[in-house]
Amino acid sequence: MAIKKNQICAICGNRFTLTEGLFLRDLSDLLKEQVLKTNSYAKDSSFICLKDMQRLRIDHMQTIIDQDLNIDHEMSDHLKKELAKDTYVITNINDTVYGKRTRGQKLADAVAKFGGSWGFIITFVIILVGWMALNVLHLFGIHFDPYPFILLNLFLSCVAAIQAPIIMMSQNRAADRDRFDSENDYKTNKKSEMEIRILHQKLDQLIEVQWPHILDIQKMQIEVLSEIENEIQSLKIDNEPKRERNTRHPNK
Repeated sequence: MAIKKNQICAICGNRFTLTEGLFLRDLSDLLKEQVLKTNSYAKDSSFICLKDMQRLRIDHMQTIIDQDLNIDHEMSDHLKKELAKDTYVITNINDTVYGKRTRGQKLADAVAKFGGSWGFIITFVIILVGWMALNVLHLFGIHFDPYPFILLNLFLSCVAAIQAPIIMMSQNRAADRDRFDSENDYKTNKKSEMEIRILHQKLDQLIEVQWPHILDIQKMQIEVLSEIENEIQSLKIDNEPKRERNTRHPNK
């Protein structure tokens, strides 16, 4: 006996049997929303065929995936644009400060480096002791600067007068290096802040939007599997009488 197809699908308008679909009231909220978007006149008693339900589920899943991908692309493009700005360009301080030094600047750095070392102190002590020993003990008959060493005082004053501005020149260059270093640190921190901010946005997007979307997709997949299982069970039930007849009358 043929089963009558007395149910009309609210989406495609074709006729189906009662087992080939579900009523709108039996669908999930997500699927109801998709049906109402397709047919705003659908009611709880409206019949929806299995093919249209699967098509709506697939369309909805594809829409969710496309939306999430678009948001991810927008965030990635925003990050690339921000990082491409000149404000985030990090410079090499050594090339900036030491790469274009003049001879005078190199000499000032060398003098300041030597003047602040133990080598300078030891050398200067040896010179002072030797100077005073020569003039006090009259070694080798030399006593060009007798006590109280007026010439030595003049020599030390000249060295201090020349050494002080040279060291200040080197300190000015060190101050320039510190300034460049601070600017570089600021750019690095700003770049890191932007990266962290966009990463936070991506995490928020993942937790608040994409994970619920994934759960919705999984629910729809479970619904599809349940419908397939029900369809298989109904086919088994329909084929059971035929098997029994074939078992009872194998020759027919």
